[in-house]
Amino acid sequence: MTAITETPACPAGTVAALAPVLPVVGHDTPAPLVDGRRVPYANLDVAASAPALQSVADAITRTLPLYASVHRGAGYLSQVSTSLYETARRSIGEFVGARDDDVTLVVRNTTDALNLLAGCVPASDDGTPGRVLVLDVEHHANLLPWQRSADATVVVGRATAAATVTALRDELAAARAAGRPYALLAVTGASNVTGESLPLDDLVATAHAAGARILVDGAQLVPHRRVSLAATGIDYLAFSGHKTYAPFGAGALVGRRDWLDAGTPYLAGGGAVRSVRTDHTDWHDGPARHEAGSPNVLGAVALAAACETLAGIDPVALREHEDALRRRLVDGLGEIDGVQVVQLWADAADAVGVVTFAVAGYEPGQVAAYLSAEHGIGVRDGRFCAHPLLARLGYGAGAVRSSVGVGTSGEEVERLVEAVAALVADGPRARYDVVDGLWIVVDDPRPVPEGSGLDGLLATAGPGGDEVFGCLPEGA
Repeated sequence: MTAITETPACPAGTVAALAPVLPVVGHDTPAPLVDGRRVPYANLDVAASAPALQSVADAITRTLPLYASVHRGAGYLSQVSTSLYETARRSIGEFVGARDDDVTLVVRNTTDALNLLAGCVPASDDGTPGRVLVLDVEHHANLLPWQRSADATVVVGRATAAATVTALRDELAAARAAGRPYALLAVTGASNVTGESLPLDDLVATAHAAGARILVDGAQLVPHRRVSLAATGIDYLAFSGHKTYAPFGAGALVGRRDWLDAGTPYLAGGGAVRSVRTDHTDWHDGPARHEAGSPNVLGAVALAAACETLAGIDPVALREHEDALRRRLVDGLGEIDGVQVVQLWADAADAVGVVTFAVAGYEPGQVAAYLSAEHGIGVRDGRFCAHPLLARLGYGAGAVRSSVGVGTSGEEVERLVEAVAALVADGPRARYDVVDGLWIVVDDPRPVPEGSGLDGLLATAGPGGDEVFGCLPEGA
């Protein structure tokens, strides 16, 4: 597997030549179109769930014959599986620059990680829940847990990144001066709506200056940029395997030990305890405290394999590749009459490969259905689990999100730009309607894949009794 070593500026017409950085499973999967053709599926929904790296699939294949119980058996395969699991834990922590005394917890996903940490934020001096400061730009996973388990204050983002950091700094300082300091600043590493980032170094310094710790939601950041807790001073980092090219049900929370060792065990069950009596339980410290039950060995191995593969890519080359694709999306879509590209901050420090847009005269769900049915392109439509942000930006009804990654080619990006331009210029070729709140193709002729289960869920009887199906919902 060879990474791209140099990426040109890639104006229109040249980005199409860019090949994927790494092979991913399913890149050449054919997608049927309503006109009877089949084209390679263009997965531009990487921000929702990224395809598996081929190296990850290979690691799973190698591990399956070795799978057995973990931390509980003396048998040979149990010992091997335990070693694989703990080795994977170390690889995951090393990938994000964990400090020597940090804890790496294997969880289900970023949402799981943030809910876990929300139960570990220490109480304030007066015994009330610990105070947490967040922005309205956050994914719901980095908003709802704090509202439920802590004393959360939400700051509305400003028009620029610099002003947003200043607003956070002012709130942290004022709370400390008033004797009610925040325990934690919880921020996104990269917006799941626009891909834009706030300057992490400034955020870390701002939090620490006010006596607070900082949690970074790295779900969109870690798959695209190298992050180091040791180098940046980030206290906690959460991320998901399914967004990091390892969709096997594992994610990670990495960070400082003291809160995690003192916090309420996330799950009550076997493996989290040293001893149990009918009237008392002695809980473990460290990872075991929060990882009750049989761990997801295969998920941990998959995430570790993805981390190791991504660590082997020249980070400059990866950034240049994704920057070229992102620039083409922003520039190409922005040049189409009636298309608006969503932006948070004109002075954003960085932006990963996520571009959200709206097409005048078309609902987001209709655009997504059209792209799928007539061009074989998968995108996301809706509000992207970021309802407060979309409402503030004027997209309360939702928008369309395209996103790229290491397995994305330039041709796929060009196909999207051309497809949106064709929609605006000529309209859709197929007929679309809303059924049960979802946009579908009327009399959709595309075949149902065998064994998919869709025939019983979405199929109807078409002319001659052939099975046809409606578009799967792109999400809300």
